[in-house]
Amino acid sequence: MDSFAKNLLAWFDIHGRNNLPWQHPRTPYRVWLSEVMLQQTQVRTVIPYFERFVRALPSLADLAAAPQDRVLALWSGLGYYSRARNLHRCAQICFAEHNGELPQSIEALSALPGIGRSTAAAILAQAHGQSHAILDGNVRRVLARFHGVQGWPGASAVQNQLWQLAESHTPDKRAADYTQAIMDLGALVCTRSKPRCAECPLHRTCVALRDGLTAALPQKKPAKTIPSRTTTMLIARDAEGRVLLERRPPTGVWARLWSLPEGVDVERPQSFFAPFDRIASPRIQVLPELIHTFSHFRLHITPILMHIDADESRIADDPDRAWVRPDELDTLGLPAPVRKLLAQH
Repeated sequence: MDSFAKNLLAWFDIHGRNNLPWQHPRTPYRVWLSEVMLQQTQVRTVIPYFERFVRALPSLADLAAAPQDRVLALWSGLGYYSRARNLHRCAQICFAEHNGELPQSIEALSALPGIGRSTAAAILAQAHGQSHAILDGNVRRVLARFHGVQGWPGASAVQNQLWQLAESHTPDKRAADYTQAIMDLGALVCTRSKPRCAECPLHRTCVALRDGLTAALPQKKPAKTIPSRTTTMLIARDAEGRVLLERRPPTGVWARLWSLPEGVDVERPQSFFAPFDRIASPRIQVLPELIHTFSHFRLHITPILMHIDADESRIADDPDRAWVRPDELDTLGLPAPVRKLLAQH
């Protein structure tokens, strides 16, 4: 075990996080679920979602047997919904091909949907004590600063260099503790802004601290202008207070989530119902614009509120379109901006 790992583990024994909900009990299922939730999401945000998810679906078998709508509803609000769909698919594959268990080889585990090399390594290290290097965002930051690695970590050459460094420091013993320790160091001390270098167990040999580069490393991704898109969303409510929802296509943004009808004519939103119905004079209100930002574009939403009478609310038989009561919304996977609009209107 090199000095990097020794100093890090000594710090972890005093300052590390050892009471996270997925650590007690630390089963493969709970570790896997937490690692997927923690992709691009902070611990404090994940904890309540994790606890709600495992209360509803406490085992891999429960997840595999659950309807996709149930899984998406439990995930609703966490974003990046492909993670939830991959979780569900992965659980089903485990029952079809791996005797109802997550595989214990890194090759087989990383081949499953939504489980890449680093996530597989984190699962095997924490659930089974296997020694595998990880390279999530926190680890990239720690290694880039400690070794003074130049370049954007997303570039293949830089990423390969960081993987080599990660492997060189990963010890054969205490793999679970080391994996948690290096993630904790990045999350709690070697933070993106205002790192607490004086508290870092590695500060005496950190290149970035020595050379005054902690603010510059790791280098940021080259700036790119985020494009904008516009859409209209119809909030159609009937006399019973139900709202009309549509299930989105199996690919694209918010795939298979339930959402509000889009692309409706602002001037004549009732035309959306043709040829199912003709609404002579609906009560219509154009609401203030809502802006929702994705990682790769910004969506400008113009909501249209429309109240219609009970005898005008008939829609053609369609499993992907339904009138939904307010008390049913929590059972469906809804995009965050749609949930926000329905809560406000």
